[in-house]
Amino acid sequence: MKTIKGPGIFLAQFLGDTPPFNTLDSIADYMASLGYKGLQIPTNDPAIFDVKKAAESKTYADEIKGKLKEKGLEITELSTHLQGQLVASHPIYNPLFDAFSPKEVHGNEPARREWAIEQVKLAAKASKNLGLTSHVGFSGALAWPFLYPWPQRPAGLIDTAFKELGKRWKPILDVYDENGVDYCFELHPGEDLFDGTSFELFLKHVDNHPRANINYDPSHFVLQALDYVQFIDFYHERIKAFHVKDAEFNPTGKQGVYSGFAGWADRAGRFRSLGDGQVDFSTIFSKLSQYGYDGWAVLEWECCIKSSEQGAREGAPFIESHIIEVVTRAFDDFAATGTDENVNRQVLGL
Repeated sequence: MKTIKGPGIFLAQFLGDTPPFNTLDSIADYMASLGYKGLQIPTNDPAIFDVKKAAESKTYADEIKGKLKEKGLEITELSTHLQGQLVASHPIYNPLFDAFSPKEVHGNEPARREWAIEQVKLAAKASKNLGLTSHVGFSGALAWPFLYPWPQRPAGLIDTAFKELGKRWKPILDVYDENGVDYCFELHPGEDLFDGTSFELFLKHVDNHPRANINYDPSHFVLQALDYVQFIDFYHERIKAFHVKDAEFNPTGKQGVYSGFAGWADRAGRFRSLGDGQVDFSTIFSKLSQYGYDGWAVLEWECCIKSSEQGAREGAPFIESHIIEVVTRAFDDFAATGTDENVNRQVLGL
């Protein structure tokens, strides 16, 4: 068993145009003051973190690490959630997802995809330069619009979609392998990889690639009514990153998993700040520790009720209180009698 690192925090939901959220330096000071020890850094804004520069310049990577170390912080992982989304995008979403890319590739999906793939590959090299071994992001989605099997799906449609998804991701995963980094897919509704079954289907089409792993986020499983604890039993060997995010699911006589197109505050399934939802984090931290997960516990704040500032303030002590310092000896060692084969045989009546 190993002890989980933390607390860490994902910066994506906090970045903005006003201090202290407009520069990496100032937001790092802010998060350190709240008790965080690690930052998960999005790579879609060069003004915050230049992923191309970090991939090409070890000096730049070392400078970033050094500045954060002075503040008592480490980088937990880099994130390419937005770029990963664009590796595979069903055409129906193209106008919405253009906003995740530079203007010069808007309206041109092949060019946008090429840009996104290059970004994700750069993140692998940047991670290596930063001394990181895990990375987080999305898979993108070709099959998601056909999630519910009505109208009846044409035979082989999902297999064709996942075959194409695997074709696009396998070369990317090879780059991650070359750089000694795990790509941890956040299993998330809206992505083709959203639960264990879809992840297994993907693994089939990337030849069980060793770098295809999981960013475990129980909140997305609560909203699907999936057993998020047993999930760890099934997939712990592939869990290489951990988003600590709470959620609640309260179905009624009017709505369930799909929530009737309601806004976030009125949905049966809602993301909540830590401690305000239904996720059993004590069991999760115990399970992950039992299975030897030694990566970071990273807060991803998303809540439709509580402010991000309050969520961040409460998040660090919440995570800290759940981290288990794993045992280094058995609790009943005081009663050990040593090893004696003769005694063992006598006890067994041999």
